[in-house]
Order: sequence, then structure tokens, then C-alpha cells
Amino acid sequence: MSEVTYYVALPFVMADDGVAPGEAMECLSANASVMRAEALSRKPRCAGAVAFSRTGDPSSGDFDRC
Repeated sequence: MSEVTYYVALPFVMADDGVAPGEAMECLSANASVMRAEALSRKPRCAGAVAFSRTGDPSSGDFDRC
């Protein structure tokens, strides 16, 4: 199988014992992941968010670093 790139927005939420990662959201493009991360960071109880991408081969599980 060929390589694919996944674009992701990942929020970080306030938890009882500090900050914890929220639910990652797959996006259609790099720009969409940045816009989604910005929107997520403005939600209540959200400590912030990051946008990142991963490129690799899903059939073999080999992916580049984020």
C-alpha cells in the first residue's frame, strides 16, 4: 500500500489531576487541522490544542515521526 498522510487536531483538557489529552480529530488537510486546533483551544476546560500530521504506510504500521 502507498503512504498516506493523516492530519490531526489534538486538544488538551483540564482534568482533576492536571492536563490530559482529549479526543484526537482527523482532518482533511493541514490547514483544516490548524483551524480545528484553534477552535478546540477556545472551548471551556480546554488548556490548548496542537495540530500535527503523520505520514506512513497503514498496512505495515510504519510511520514517520510527528
